[in-house]
Amino acid sequence: MKPVGVWLFGGNAASAAVEREQLARIDELGYGSVWMGETVGERDAFARSAVFLGATERITVGTGIANVWSRPAATAQAAARTLAEAFPGRFVLGLGIGHAFQAESTGQSFAKPLTAMRDYLARMDDEAAANPPAGPFPRVLAAIGPKMLELSRDAADGAHPFTMPVEHTAFAREILGPGKLLIPHQAVLLSADAEVARAKARSSLTQILQVEAYARAWRNFGYGDELSDRLVDAAVAWGDEDAIARRVREQLDAGADQVLISPTGTDLPGAVDQLARLAPALLGVAA
Repeated sequence: MKPVGVWLFGGNAASAAVEREQLARIDELGYGSVWMGETVGERDAFARSAVFLGATERITVGTGIANVWSRPAATAQAAARTLAEAFPGRFVLGLGIGHAFQAESTGQSFAKPLTAMRDYLARMDDEAAANPPAGPFPRVLAAIGPKMLELSRDAADGAHPFTMPVEHTAFAREILGPGKLLIPHQAVLLSADAEVARAKARSSLTQILQVEAYARAWRNFGYGDELSDRLVDAAVAWGDEDAIARRVREQLDAGADQVLISPTGTDLPGAVDQLARLAPALLGVAA
């Protein structure tokens, strides 16, 4: 597995035509993977993965994450199997329990998220047993807290934490142990101006930290509830190419198998422009 991949913001921000064009650029740059998010009611993660895979030739595509409230478990397993068979070795299924407001929007209960996630995985496994895939594909879970990380270890191939500090990567690796995938998201911003960089970073973090699960996790690592410079700097790696490469190296040293960099505060073509600038510094970071 290559040490650096890409996580793209903006579920509905770019047309499919623009996405295909920019994905071809990312593929040519040589990053190891490209991931996208999903929330209930926006673009479907599996359909979008098919677009991503069809637009590229080499890069691995991951769902970061496919929201479990968007579809039944058997449907998720069948969709993942279809993509894995059509594009051998190029699809990673990232699944997540999401948040209470997403469950409620589909008329379902978020009362016991860990139990719901465990049951969802069991139903996927039942479908896989009845209709075995032609080849295996990795399955990772959106996991921040210790219990979901334990489930990632016991019922999946690893974890995909979102918007967490380097300290969390070390924490997650300790729970997962060796042999399980750990693929954290890392927001980045190419800007050497501290005031500009932190202002853009705060804008992107405000909505994320309004979700209690994320806010609580940051509190647990001693960052408090305020968007302090310390928290902003831990969440978003900003600076020049070397500064961002140092953060990626820190994530890898803390136990990550692959770090998904996510350009902040720009549209998709602008994000890929940043990826192009960063590629020479980042793609040799494990050397």
